[in-house]
Amino acid sequence: MAKSVFDVLQEKILEDKASTQEFLAGGGAKDFAEYRELTGKIRGYDACINHIEDLAKHYLDDDDD
Repeated sequence: MAKSVFDVLQEKILEDKASTQEFLAGGGAKDFAEYRELTGKIRGYDACINHIEDLAKHYLDDDDD
């Protein structure tokens, strides 16, 4: 099955999230301020993923009508 625009966008966000998590886990944050910024980005990525999933669900539900 072909990937939808939702799938492609979600994959890209998941890649960015994983990269940020790896950077953080590797001790990449130089101080607490950067740590807070990076954890905020991760929360933002999670929110984006949830929005994409909701949008895709509603989009697919509308197609069934």
